[in-house]
Amino acid sequence: MGRMVRICFVCTGNICRSPIAEHVLRERLVDAGLADRVVVDSAGTGSWHEGDCADARAERVLREAGYGAEHTARQFRPEWFATRDLVIALDRGHERELRRLARTREEAAKIRLFRSFDPAAGAGDDLDVPDPYYGGVEDFEETLKLCEAAADGLVDEVRRRL
Repeated sequence: MGRMVRICFVCTGNICRSPIAEHVLRERLVDAGLADRVVVDSAGTGSWHEGDCADARAERVLREAGYGAEHTARQFRPEWFATRDLVIALDRGHERELRRLARTREEAAKIRLFRSFDPAAGAGDDLDVPDPYYGGVEDFEETLKLCEAAADGLVDEVRRRL
């Protein structure tokens, strides 16, 4: 089968941003013919929503845009670093939390901000995907747009690794 790339998206509760990012990337990998060589999942930094579906607004914007929306929330575990090639934070708070959990330099090197893969996001830009949870559907639509903008750059990174 050859080399596989394993990617985990991480946000706060694993019900809004990271499931959206996961479904967008999965679809882009299908389009790129790479779906069989990449394992994509997601998790939250906290356990509050473990076992829950994605937020109904996240499911809605995903489905309306033609993506899947099946999801079960879970919390990121530090031992997962060993089985992931990239651990992708949705904002700098998640990035800090993941760096705190990383036990080695090799694990820390796997952590990246999702928007760092967006070619239109400059180095000086705020690379956070803002939390839509306390907003309306339009905030979830914005989250989807930001994830779509970063997904193609991540597909390019996957190609380089394969």
